[in-house]
Amino acid sequence: MMKKTVTTNVTRLLAAKKIDFTVHDYVDSGAVAGQDVAAALGENPDDVFKTLVTVGKSGGHYVFVVPVAKELDLKKAARAVGEKHVEMIKSRDLLPLTGYVHGGCSPIGMKKELPTVIDASAADRERIFFSGGKIGCQVELRVCDLPAVLNFRFEYVTD
Repeated sequence: MMKKTVTTNVTRLLAAKKIDFTVHDYVDSGAVAGQDVAAALGENPDDVFKTLVTVGKSGGHYVFVVPVAKELDLKKAARAVGEKHVEMIKSRDLLPLTGYVHGGCSPIGMKKELPTVIDASAADRERIFFSGGKIGCQVELRVCDLPAVLNFRFEYVTD
């Protein structure tokens, strides 16, 4: 299943852990929004996830991985990480914090490990897709392989 056409922090880490993954390149499709990416891949939007980075009232940062067709429920998200409230970080703060640009942010391979919550809808999936670490690149891997490369927990955090 491993297809190495693109090398990013994400693909390097997955390969180093000997995790089977597939890289999907959709750069020429014009897809930017999550649902457009799912369509460009020919995949169910419930299998394609986006990575959202937030900041809590305490100043702590948190990562949420949610299906592209859903919205992060900020109240559920705050409860999931023990904050009074969380809000999306500003786009300009994303690169210095994570090492990724908006539209290419992945939960794997960030500059610093941040508390990560994956929407519990992923727990029922055999495989999911998420950013491969750059715009126009998605990786596909089995959900059961995620714990080998990412410290996270499942919780329902969408509307």
